[in-house]
Amino acid sequence: MSAPATTELPVVVIGAGPAGLAAAAHLLDRGLEPLVLEAGTVAGAAVRQWSHVRLFSPWGEVTDPAAEKLLAPTGWVKPAAATYPSGGDWADHYLKPLAEVLGDKVRFGATVTGVSRTGRDRIVDADRETQPFVVHLTTADGGEERIFARAVIDASGTWATPGPAGGSGLPALGERAAADHITYRVPDLKDPAVRARYAGKRTAVIGSGASAFTALAYLADLAQAGDGRGTHAVWILRRGISGSTFGGGEADQLPARGALGLAAKAAVDNGYTEAVTGFRTDAIERDGEDRLILIGEDGRRLDPVDEVIVLTGFRPDLSFLSEIRLGLDERLQAPLELAPLIDPNQHSCGTVHPHGVNELSHPERDVYLVGMKSYGRAPTFLAMTGYEQVRSIAASLSGDREAAERVELTLPETGVCGGAGLFDEPEAVQAGDGGCCAAPATLQIGVGAPSTSGGC
Repeated sequence: MSAPATTELPVVVIGAGPAGLAAAAHLLDRGLEPLVLEAGTVAGAAVRQWSHVRLFSPWGEVTDPAAEKLLAPTGWVKPAAATYPSGGDWADHYLKPLAEVLGDKVRFGATVTGVSRTGRDRIVDADRETQPFVVHLTTADGGEERIFARAVIDASGTWATPGPAGGSGLPALGERAAADHITYRVPDLKDPAVRARYAGKRTAVIGSGASAFTALAYLADLAQAGDGRGTHAVWILRRGISGSTFGGGEADQLPARGALGLAAKAAVDNGYTEAVTGFRTDAIERDGEDRLILIGEDGRRLDPVDEVIVLTGFRPDLSFLSEIRLGLDERLQAPLELAPLIDPNQHSCGTVHPHGVNELSHPERDVYLVGMKSYGRAPTFLAMTGYEQVRSIAASLSGDREAAERVELTLPETGVCGGAGLFDEPEAVQAGDGGCCAAPATLQIGVGAPSTSGGC
């Protein structure tokens, strides 16, 4: 079967999350035909898996203008701009109705298994860029299909590939065998079964970001509840505690995030959490009572715990893009032009420069990683960054280069200083009284209406 002319084909968008659905909205606004392929059964399937967690940013910062334009004729009313949605709210009150208005432009139960150029594996140069993309997928009933596309926008995120407990980036010895006592998600302690798993137990929390703060705050709340007596957390940090460990606090431009860091600090200060610093997990063993013992690279053995919550970040799944010529940074697995702008070894707070189609392009023309996936292993991605990315890409695909390159983005102070590269240098983190950036950075290219900062 020969492929149809490229100009007649849709732009395939992988993933019906916030960035993917926004991409579809922007493509439609530009007169292009999107086809969103979502592996789950509903819009925002990954977001729904953390439906109990509240976003850092208010409603006014987590909806996309092109999406709002599509929703307006349906009678959709944007929630109060200053209120903070949970993941479930975001999915139910924004992503679900957005997918509904997109109708048959969104296919559920469609898992992408491969992307290539039609008739060209990654080795072949001849006539490559004139060939459409071919996207292979499996359906919910196990069937296989292929779809031809003029361009591919991968907004599949990183949720499905969390980082392991091991300090070397690999699973710790014994980690897989202890899987029945380990989770890689912030637990929903409002769920009775989940609550019973942690109530009165000793739980290790591995990680130093916002997800770890959330878990520590939840466990501290449980410890103070009548059914949670005896609940205690052990916070495992790969570096020392400094003035910036708990984020920006009251100085954070995202107040909800600052409050979360303060709640984690209170959990430590009030004795509901003990911190273990400079500990990189090398192995996990079971004791005779089916409890877990964490062993560090330096040989330290921690007291046994009942459960382990691993919150060490996420990484992109690139397996189905193996036949595509991607240009990725060897460390972050982010696009080469974008990586220096988001590298946590160099950047924190509001120092990320605005970016669009130019920074997201690859050697393979018309294929893009967007949203969380574009950041590879870098943290602190903001939702409005993804919306600006797909706006720029849609403009480029429509031939409007001026609009594509007119990128504006105001980023709030993240309250996160000292990137991953500083975990062995706590004194570097402390330089400057533990402070962070003094104010959000407004950076712009060209002329246009400024976008709002925000994210999850």
